[in-house]
Amino acid sequence: MKLQVVVSQPFAENTYIAYIDGRRDCLVVDPGFEPQEIFNKLEEESLLPAAILNTHGHSDHIAGNADMKSKWPDCPLVIGAGDAPKLTDPKLNLSAGYGVSLISPPADIELSEGETYSAAGLDLEVLETPGHSAGHIVFVNKACDPWIVIGGDVLFQRGIGRTDFPDGDFDQLLHSIHGKLFKMPDSTIVLPGHGPSTTIGEEKRENPFVGAAAGYAF
Repeated sequence: MKLQVVVSQPFAENTYIAYIDGRRDCLVVDPGFEPQEIFNKLEEESLLPAAILNTHGHSDHIAGNADMKSKWPDCPLVIGAGDAPKLTDPKLNLSAGYGVSLISPPADIELSEGETYSAAGLDLEVLETPGHSAGHIVFVNKACDPWIVIGGDVLFQRGIGRTDFPDGDFDQLLHSIHGKLFKMPDSTIVLPGHGPSTTIGEEKRENPFVGAAAGYAF
């Protein structure tokens, strides 16, 4: 799997474009507030989206959905079942609080724990990882060595997703990280929704919120 990253302002949100070398079809994960930058990158790499994936339904991760669907109407929009209502509700996706009232097209496909989503030659395992958002999911590529987690706003380099939103919950987030992400090999690469990539091993040792640096033993 090859990756391109487009960082969208104003929240420095990471949009990932995932594809297999030699193929033109790709996955676009979490299109943000600057969709034209995504279009530019797709054109630069001669790629066409086979699906639009959302890790969760907060506005900075879904802001580009409408533009993506407008340009490629047959491209399925995919999200975890628990966060699907956020797509079309500005209060739930938190945009109303910023005076934006962002509305995404509804989901074409809703995913749940343990399913595998396959498109563009990639097979991604779905894990439900609530805490930052009640319906948050992550996508895991186990065909790579090391494994790759497209992780949204669960685990960051030396950080974690916020839990002070209406459906946020620190205990749930802790369980998602310790019970699911930290069970993966230490070499597993985590691609977060904001900031640089990291690995499971690094965060188990050094994360000041959920790692050994916070007093947890593994």
